Amino acid sequence: MKNTLIIVLGVIIIALVAFVFLRTPAAPTDTVEPTDTGTPVATTPNVAPSEVTPTPEPPTPKDDEPTSVIGSSIEERDITAYHFGSGDTEVLFVGGIHGGYSWNTALVAYELISYLEKNPTAIPATVRVTVIPALNPDGLFKVTRKMGSFTRADVTMTGNDTIPARFNARTVDLNRNFDCDWRTSGTWQSRQVSGGSATFSEPESQALRDYVTESKPSAVVVWYSAAGGVYASNCYNGVLPETTTLTNLYAKASGYPAYEEFNYYEITGDAVNWLAKSGIPAISVLLTSHTDTEWEKNRKGIEAILSHYAE
Repeated sequence: MKNTLIIVLGVIIIALVAFVFLRTPAAPTDTVEPTDTGTPVATTPNVAPSEVTPTPEPPTPKDDEPTSVIGSSIEERDITAYHFGSGDTEVLFVGGIHGGYSWNTALVAYELISYLEKNPTAIPATVRVTVIPALNPDGLFKVTRKMGSFTRADVTMTGNDTIPARFNARTVDLNRNFDCDWRTSGTWQSRQVSGGSATFSEPESQALRDYVTESKPSAVVVWYSAAGGVYASNCYNGVLPETTTLTNLYAKASGYPAYEEFNYYEITGDAVNWLAKSGIPAISVLLTSHTDTEWEKNRKGIEAILSHYAE
């Protein structure tokens, strides 16, 4: 009996020990780092303000050849003005008002642009020069097939073939569309030409009007062809004294003869005469032919005008 009791107690003790052992968790044999597949949380690095790289500024546009688009033609070609110098006195030069018929007036304007790019010291500190080389870009395109600057070799038409290119895309003579003695029908030599439906009815003449109204140039030179001379402007109020001065200065320096008025035939709606009506001194420089820019003559006339406004 005693032995039986001892055996029972032993079984009970063994059972209790086994129960306790099984309740105790086993220690892990490996440690595995969890993988984070979620969105990482951004952290701010501990960087001194001087070490932070700033956001780069956009590049500053080059100002070597400043230009502005002052309007567009009927066929949506830009009418561009080129600006040189930073003085308060603006002298404006205009070419190509008669498009491809007088392509040399646009070419002499582009020659002036090239000259000023290469000789910036030719512009007095008191002067700002603006050049509008092609007021009638649609007409010019007809004979050059070029947008913007061109050379003599680009000209594809000569003689009477260029006559349709004198007008804008609505067959209006732009130099009959300005506000001085304007008429719907104007005269060119022995021909009748359209002056437009009203003064400044054409986008090209509007572009020059708006530019002049805003910038208020001190003097304007407009190139035409072909007669060979410098002509003062006037709109029934007499020639402005400063216009007379400009006429004589340009003529003497260039060698062209000077004239008080253009009176070979009646001119209506003329650009320089409108400028005179607006109180702005303006002269017409008529090249001798339709093919030569007579650059050296015109360079001397231009330099005389610029020197005058340097004083």
